Amino acid sequence: MNKAVDDPIDASAAAEPPPRGERLDLPPGPRARAELPGDFGRRFLVFVDTEEEFDWSRPLARANTAVTAMEALPEAHRFFRAAGALPIYMSDWPVVDNARSAAILRNFHEQDGSEIETQLHPWVNPPFEEEVTGFNSFTGNLPLDLQRAKLTALTDRIAERIGTRPTVYRAGRYGVGPHTARLLEEAGYRMDASVRARFDYSDEGGPDFSRHPITPYWTGPSGRLLALPLTAGYIGGLRRWGDRLFRAAGRLPLARGGLARTGLLERVALTPEDYPLHAALEAVRRLLDDGHRLFSLSYHSPSVAPGHTPYVRDRADLEAFYRWWDGIFDLFARHSVTAARAGEAVSAARAMVGAAAA
Repeated sequence: MNKAVDDPIDASAAAEPPPRGERLDLPPGPRARAELPGDFGRRFLVFVDTEEEFDWSRPLARANTAVTAMEALPEAHRFFRAAGALPIYMSDWPVVDNARSAAILRNFHEQDGSEIETQLHPWVNPPFEEEVTGFNSFTGNLPLDLQRAKLTALTDRIAERIGTRPTVYRAGRYGVGPHTARLLEEAGYRMDASVRARFDYSDEGGPDFSRHPITPYWTGPSGRLLALPLTAGYIGGLRRWGDRLFRAAGRLPLARGGLARTGLLERVALTPEDYPLHAALEAVRRLLDDGHRLFSLSYHSPSVAPGHTPYVRDRADLEAFYRWWDGIFDLFARHSVTAARAGEAVSAARAMVGAAAA
């Protein structure tokens, strides 16, 4: 197995970490912000939610473990690598437990060092002790011991299949809870990529990220787990007041849609799934204007094969999917925003903590 990157934080920094929130489901305090060195530049990471196929319009079920769309992933991997991107594959249990799909991921890792990391879908991840419900689909809602057991099983399975232990985590459905950060620290994780800043899943029993930042921050009991939220921005004439106004509009029926249609305010996540290219490009431009330096983008692996997600239903949708990425990568290139691996981002942020403590 590959060795973990040495932690540059010295003993004095570890003994007296700055005050930080310990929970991923709550917004961090202002002093939790993770700084990056100036020479790190402006970077982007592409996270691939590498998962099984299921009908998105129907209830979740343990029987949905097919991974046939994985056969199309090597072609997608070649596309991203040719564009200079470094996809990070967040694998869940059905993918890594299947010998063929696990071999595809292992080949990516062996060929070019692709990071094969963790995404936990509790309804298809053993041990199976809970009822499959919407509430239980958010891992953070499960009993603590069951959360730990599922995380341990998946972490060990990825290590066995890929040959290196994962250190980056994403909760399926972004379902972190009060204990997630502690469990991740215990299991040796160094980054969490579960926070979907500016989104609220509380109506479904999940976490509310509407007050979380889009910039990286430190979390966990020891403050040594780097949280990297998925990037989302606001566009429109009222974008400067985006967070407050978007939350307020959510209390009124159809208000958010009206703001978007009139060009006053629209929330845009950096994914080709549901967000058109023109809006994503505008969001990136505005974020660059604001000095944003670390972009986190994502997509679901079944989208690379038509018919498996509502975002890519046919060949035309697939061509649009790739055009979206072409447009984003072209904009990044024109603004010198380059690809990064998750491990690079963690090491850069930890080096800043060590430098500050020296």
